Amino acid sequence: MATMTDNDKPCPCGSGANFADCCEQIINGERASESAEELMRARYSALATGSIDFIVASTHSRTRPEIDLKYTREWSLTSTWRGLQIFETKVSDDNKAYVSFEALFTQAGKDQSHREKAEFELENGEWRFVTGEELKNPTVRYETPRPGRNEPCPCGSGKKYKKCCGA
Repeated sequence: MATMTDNDKPCPCGSGANFADCCEQIINGERASESAEELMRARYSALATGSIDFIVASTHSRTRPEIDLKYTREWSLTSTWRGLQIFETKVSDDNKAYVSFEALFTQAGKDQSHREKAEFELENGEWRFVTGEELKNPTVRYETPRPGRNEPCPCGSGKKYKKCCGA
């Protein structure tokens, strides 16, 4: 009977592949990421596994000095990483791409998330993280259709939607 080793663990990036067959190869320098999204997944996995040297190495040389190494290491090691969701990957030209994502983690017993639109550029033929812009307002998705203007307001006021919450 085979025993499960660390190599058989699912990759933290959520790809469904084993860590050894996915992000671990990129983090260990066995191969380069083939896209900005793949690098984003590897960076998330690096945070989840405490591989801070990879976070530094995979940052563009232009913005590498801006890394707060102490904070990044502490964030990585004191958090339980719960998942990564990629919302959008947009390649703007052959050398630049953007990846919008949400990283879920628990820190000090509180479930949290970090939403960002990350900018990546090719540097010496390899994708590198340049900078990120925090996404503040999550997209609101209605599970049910919005009420019509003349329908009763769902808040229970008894008024029409257009005269209450729809105003």
